[in-house]
Amino acid sequence: MFYGWRVVAACFLIAAVAWSLGLFGSSVYLQAVTSAHGWPIAEVASAITVFFLVSASIQRVVGRSIDRFGPRPVLLLGLACMATGVTLIGRVAAPWQLYPCFVLLGFGWSSLSMTGITTTVAPWFERHQGRSMTLAIMGASIGAIAGVPLLLLSIGELGLGRGLMAAGLTAALLLGPLIAIVLRYRGPADLGLQRDGEALGSSVKAPVHFPVIATPANRARLLWTATVAFALGLTIQIGFITHHVALAEPLLGRAGAGMLVSAAGVTAFIGRLILARIVDHVNARRLGCAVMIAQAASLLAIAFWPTVPVLVVASLVYGYGIGHVTTLGPVVVRREFGAAAFGATYGTAATVIQLTSALGPALFGFLRDGFGGYGPGFVIAAIVTLIGCASLFIGGRVGAIMQADPSGVKT
Repeated sequence: MFYGWRVVAACFLIAAVAWSLGLFGSSVYLQAVTSAHGWPIAEVASAITVFFLVSASIQRVVGRSIDRFGPRPVLLLGLACMATGVTLIGRVAAPWQLYPCFVLLGFGWSSLSMTGITTTVAPWFERHQGRSMTLAIMGASIGAIAGVPLLLLSIGELGLGRGLMAAGLTAALLLGPLIAIVLRYRGPADLGLQRDGEALGSSVKAPVHFPVIATPANRARLLWTATVAFALGLTIQIGFITHHVALAEPLLGRAGAGMLVSAAGVTAFIGRLILARIVDHVNARRLGCAVMIAQAASLLAIAFWPTVPVLVVASLVYGYGIGHVTTLGPVVVRREFGAAAFGATYGTAATVIQLTSALGPALFGFLRDGFGGYGPGFVIAAIVTLIGCASLFIGGRVGAIMQADPSGVKT
């Protein structure tokens, strides 16, 4: 088996743990810390926002570091930061102590999440560029399916401090050996191979289904329409995920809320499975637009009809799109700009996307506290999502023009 698929499998497991303790874990931390200490939701959500801001600010550094040193040292350092941060969250005694904990968690999340994983996988594939990234990130769905219930169970059985210590220790023991052993190569050239496993010097060439369309004339518009679209989409998505337990608990109870988050993770996993099969054969921008429209409709349904059946169905529909919005960003950049430009280009986009999306938890918290409930905030969130959809569509028109008249296209 081509070693690149082993890298994908390792990144799948890394994503499962990272999303459990990072993105999806933030929902658990919000609920557990506010319940344990009685602190305002907005105050804890602000500390969680610092977690995303720290991660966003060093995305470009993470990408460049992996290019220079390889994935192993970068991801091991990130793992140490994440495990330590999670453990310390359970030991806080005052709100200000949350901030250094989430700073550590932010360093870990930056290395073990989207930029770290896609930069690790990107050098290994050409024909299966979309499928390999999608399968690697699919582990994020396992983080929602199993990670949130296990975190809630651990905290419920052991208490906040011991429960989070157990989670951090488990992550370190599980991922440390995996990263050290599997991610010791930077790319196929270290094994005497080309991308997709072809021997060096082989005349076998993969068919080019999506030629690079970025040129000096259109690259800024292509990059920034995609960046704005996924920045807005992920801002709302991260806010929704962070507040999902707090949103669902009044109607479903703690156990029911955990089950709903897990069920949304199942639909996200199904969405990623389908995406892995179709992503190398469809227009990624159009698919992203369709998913954002469905997510906006789900948010409006929850806002106007806050009942158990609507909450459950809308959460499942929204969850289906989580994997698409998360994964299609790097796929669009990889397809439109090519492999050689991926690291620097996506590093720039990821910085903006994460800096913007880091506002999601605090935005939802302030809207919820300001309006006295989640309904009006969800209407605003739906509008923001549709603006992101429009930006993605506008950039897609540029791509359609370049494909219709490919003269001068950089390949």
